[in-house]
Amino acid sequence: MQTNWNENRITLHGRAEAAPEASHVNHGETYYRFPLVSCRLSGAEDQLNIIVPERLLLSCPVGAGDEVSVWGEVRSFNNKSGVGSRLVITVLARELRREQAEDENTLRLTGTLCKKPVYRRTPLGRDICDMMLAVNRRYGRTDYLPCIAWGTLARRCGELEVGDALGLDGRLQSRIYTKRLQEESQQRTAFEISVMTMEVLPAPDRASGEGLEGLELAEK
Repeated sequence: MQTNWNENRITLHGRAEAAPEASHVNHGETYYRFPLVSCRLSGAEDQLNIIVPERLLLSCPVGAGDEVSVWGEVRSFNNKSGVGSRLVITVLARELRREQAEDENTLRLTGTLCKKPVYRRTPLGRDICDMMLAVNRRYGRTDYLPCIAWGTLARRCGELEVGDALGLDGRLQSRIYTKRLQEESQQRTAFEISVMTMEVLPAPDRASGEGLEGLELAEK
């Protein structure tokens, strides 16, 4: 079966924490942003940033507290407007529906490993591996998505090489952490793909990872 190298699909269901606010204009179309909260089976909550074109909101208005299902793609961009570079992760909505359902957060990605995996063990002895996956869009653009794996899968990921082609299933999650800035500290939110399953695919070419230097992983 031929591999789809543009595969970037995410399905979400949760609650809008706030009404959409204007985000930006692209090719004459206005886009809006709103935070969506989705619960994990453990009870922990992920708060994710949804970007939605105005035309979708006209057909499906969303207000604070509404239950919403979202079908779309995970997107990244390098925000250089502040101090240092930040890799900002959002979900671009392709379809939107107000409905009642169980919370959901599932995604499928195919892409290329573009940085050397970082394998380590936590102080409690858990295996963990951080990766950066380059996922091609149509028209020649690429999203760089931070991924994290645990346990036996983390050990497998630690043996991968830059340029390996991967298919991943998992979830997009948020994580609050403390960042020290000189003499003070700030709470920030990181976004990453929690990998549930992984397969190594035949690679179309090798990724160089050029342009990734200095990126700060997945901050809000």
